[in-house]
Amino acid sequence: MSRYRGPKLRIIRRLGELPGLTQKICERKYPAGQHGPKKRLVKESQYALQLKEKQKLRFNYGLTERQLIRYVREAKRRTGSTGENLLQIIETRLDNVVFRLGFAKTIASARQLVNHGHISVNGRRVTIPSFLCSVNDTIEVREKSRNFIQKSITDVTTQAVPIHLDSNLDKLSGNVKDLAARDQIGININELLVVEYYSRKV
Repeated sequence: MSRYRGPKLRIIRRLGELPGLTQKICERKYPAGQHGPKKRLVKESQYALQLKEKQKLRFNYGLTERQLIRYVREAKRRTGSTGENLLQIIETRLDNVVFRLGFAKTIASARQLVNHGHISVNGRRVTIPSFLCSVNDTIEVREKSRNFIQKSITDVTTQAVPIHLDSNLDKLSGNVKDLAARDQIGININELLVVEYYSRKV
């Protein structure tokens, strides 16, 4: 399945707040549909809950189904909690790191910056958004792109930089100090349901 490029507020209404997808604020708190809000609550099945959490992860980080399955397999190979390993792997993606450092409004716009060659890692230009950063990697905006990025980040809503990252917006550079802790993940999600969803597939 390809990356989603449709209406973002529709997804927000269905899944809840996804800071990596859009900065728009949704006033309607019920899912989109021609009949409006449901008059009575319908209990969701366990599979529906698992699917919903998986979709949160996919839409927030802009992942394809194939990428997410690959990350789940890698998380299972590592020692420790599979759910936390999965979130740590996704949080180290270059497009997400650029977003979390405050260089872009959303993960999608951060992905575009990487694709267009505006970002370097340890002094080398990287144009692959799915590039996984390691501890002590230095992420910088390239010299030729700094004026352009400096103007665009004035519109970025100020967000707290997580403690596992070190950001310098004046120099447009940042550093990965450590792997992301569970409480520093930028999305409200139950990762165990995601692991359960993929337990039949991987």
